[in-house]
Amino acid sequence: MTSTEKIISYLPYTPPFLFVDSLEAVTENGARGHYTFPADSFFYQGHFKDYPVTPGVILTETMAQIGVVCLGIFLLGDKLAGADVKIALTSQAVDFYVPVYPGETVTVVSDKLYFRFGKLKCQVEMRNQKNELVCQGTIAGMMKR
Repeated sequence: MTSTEKIISYLPYTPPFLFVDSLEAVTENGARGHYTFPADSFFYQGHFKDYPVTPGVILTETMAQIGVVCLGIFLLGDKLAGADVKIALTSQAVDFYVPVYPGETVTVVSDKLYFRFGKLKCQVEMRNQKNELVCQGTIAGMMKR
């Protein structure tokens, strides 16, 4: 198992609420990963009638899972062995620019702003397959064993 696969295995999510397909890179300064939104995802039903787009809250969650939680797991490292890690979103401010449609793959990139006393804050952006900026902002969360 690669280190990125190990990070994904530590995520406290399962389908249909796991929004990480792969991690390209995770360092002490940030993370880069990908997710493809399956066309049959539950949240497309009724959002919007005859014109499904990915809800902003799901885009934010995807950025948080890849850009903040995966990075936090990496930063905690060996402290995770056998631990029951608690994760909580503490703040987010995200701007949205273009929609994401069913079946699209996105790339999330985060840059760590700080990690201290269990609080991780990152600048995060999401781009679509055309490399268009989908959304960007800051997301912070707490991680405790």
